[in-house]
Amino acid sequence: MSAGRSADGREVQIPLQQVAPSLTPALSVASPVHRQVNPWPPSDTTPQSVSPGVPAGFLPLHKGFRDHFALTPEAKYCCEACSLVLCQPRQTECGHRFCQSCINDILSHPNPVCPADMEPLFKDKIFRDVCCHREIMALKVYCRSEANGCQEQMSLQQIPDHLNVCPFFEVPCPLGKCKERMMRKEIPDHLSWKCKHRETSCEFCMTKMPMTDLQKHKETVCPAFPVSCPNHCSFSSLPRSELSSHQNDCPKAQVCCQFHRYGCTFQGLNQDMRQHESTSAGEHLRMIANKHSVLENKVEDMKGELLERYKVLPALSTRLSELENQSDELREKNRQVEQKLATMQKLMSSHSEKLLEVELELRSLRGLRDEVENLRGTLENVRTRLNTLEQGGRSGTGSTTHTLATLENQLKRHDEMLSVHEIRLADMDLRFQVLETASYNGTLIWKIRDYKRRKQEAVGAKTLSLYSQPFYTGYFGYKMCARVYLNGDGMGKGTHLSLFFVVMRGEYDALLPWPFKQKVTLMLMDQGPLRKHLGDAFKPDPNSSSFRRPAAEMNIASGCPLFVSQTLLETGSYIKDDTIFIKVTVDTSDLPDP
Repeated sequence: MSAGRSADGREVQIPLQQVAPSLTPALSVASPVHRQVNPWPPSDTTPQSVSPGVPAGFLPLHKGFRDHFALTPEAKYCCEACSLVLCQPRQTECGHRFCQSCINDILSHPNPVCPADMEPLFKDKIFRDVCCHREIMALKVYCRSEANGCQEQMSLQQIPDHLNVCPFFEVPCPLGKCKERMMRKEIPDHLSWKCKHRETSCEFCMTKMPMTDLQKHKETVCPAFPVSCPNHCSFSSLPRSELSSHQNDCPKAQVCCQFHRYGCTFQGLNQDMRQHESTSAGEHLRMIANKHSVLENKVEDMKGELLERYKVLPALSTRLSELENQSDELREKNRQVEQKLATMQKLMSSHSEKLLEVELELRSLRGLRDEVENLRGTLENVRTRLNTLEQGGRSGTGSTTHTLATLENQLKRHDEMLSVHEIRLADMDLRFQVLETASYNGTLIWKIRDYKRRKQEAVGAKTLSLYSQPFYTGYFGYKMCARVYLNGDGMGKGTHLSLFFVVMRGEYDALLPWPFKQKVTLMLMDQGPLRKHLGDAFKPDPNSSSFRRPAAEMNIASGCPLFVSQTLLETGSYIKDDTIFIKVTVDTSDLPDP
């Protein structure tokens, strides 16, 4: 570190790495008049790699040392390439020495050779010459600030320590904003008189600031700086901080009458205002009285308006309470909708699984159909061969009779297999139809076609009742169906359509709560534009055997024998295209997951 003094006598520390003119591009700054040119020109590339113990900024960036040596260095200390004193010496296999940067330049060319004897060079056979480096660092040189007047001599290795204290060494101004450079011994004078950024004090308010800001401070913000009255009164000069208060008392200031808010329009000089106030006192009082009267009227109006609003407050309070209740209801509905949405999402997931099962069943069903068709074709071939053999057997031998018996046995086996496959095919077709129409959200919409024919069959006691396809409260929920008597049952026989609800035995009954307690709604759907559906609802009786866990395939039906009269049914718009629709809804909102 180097030292200097600022304008107020403070010591300023300057790092060598920041200021060394021989080590940074700042060397190119022009020297003051009567000084010699610095013998250390700046370099344009990064420095050479540095040996341990040597300051980073001490070595030249390229080639060898350019210092002014006290004695001419011996030839063994000079580089074979640049002829300067070796910097970071490297020795080749052929015994010649080069600066590190010089040998790197040579090795960067293809097929490098030693410039002294043209011997080929190999990077792995070039080594650091530590002994030569030590001897070079001990050579005596003049100070690098010799051009500025320093006559000191020291070893090359002592140069960094000397430059930290050399009074002739060029350094920048210790104040960061100042870009000037000077010899270390000139710093005190520079900080005291020459630096534009030195600290100074305003002679009016004694505030400290950089010299460059002083003039602007005086012209704009200095509170003690003398300024003249803008009204050109008798006060020729007064401090800037007192100017605003002076404006209130300045006799030549243009002012408005203090009663201007009451309607007075007088404007004039401050010195004329007292005469105006004395001569216009009555007018001013009249203006104040008028203003007071206007304000009283406004106060009365405000009172009336406040009373009107006060009367509305109870109604508003009631309305607010109603809105709060509605808000609570909407929150509850929103919660229920979210629950139903979650249930629907689960249902959609279960439907996807069920649809996959249906698709697998359908594929197996198609395979069975193909197999049955193959069996039929085989059977026809056997029958054809059998007929041929029978015709030939009439005139044939005993072997033909044996062959005929064998073919008859094969034909019987094929007939049996064909019957089994037809039964399986019919069973799978039925299961497919049930799966295709099954519902898993607790809602059944049952479409009954051929109403007239089925009604006549019920009247003729051929088919008294019809069962719907099963439906479920969930994929793992209750299994149920509907039962309808088109000609009525019990009290409604011959006069009404009777509709019943049936709880069936399901695969997941062991996981469900019993007895069945969910609300059931039965509905006959109106197919006309008015949609006047007929419906009835009931809560299951927990003591009834109809709602206990089924021990058989299904429980006893429970419902409405007098659901709808046949007269109303057949005269309204409930039958279209000989078809009726029955809807059964089971409330699943409070049903827990199994």
